[in-house]
Amino acid sequence: MPEKKHLFDDPRNVRRVLWALIAVCGLLFAADFIFHRHVVHPWEALWGFYAVFGFIACTVLILVAKEMRKFLMRKEDYYDGDD
Repeated sequence: MPEKKHLFDDPRNVRRVLWALIAVCGLLFAADFIFHRHVVHPWEALWGFYAVFGFIACTVLILVAKEMRKFLMRKEDYYDGDD
């Protein structure tokens, strides 16, 4: 019996999704120039502030998680009992 082919098995579909995400990000960034925002802090008024802040926050989360992995990770045979 042939193996079932899934949606993202085809690299073209993966590229389509990536380009769609890039397009949505670009449109949201462009909307920042069009729509007026009611800001509380002065730095929120900068164009693209939320995009840059989100990117930096995600990058910091990834870097922190990589460092946490060093002391939180268990050995491969952690659940193998010494029976």
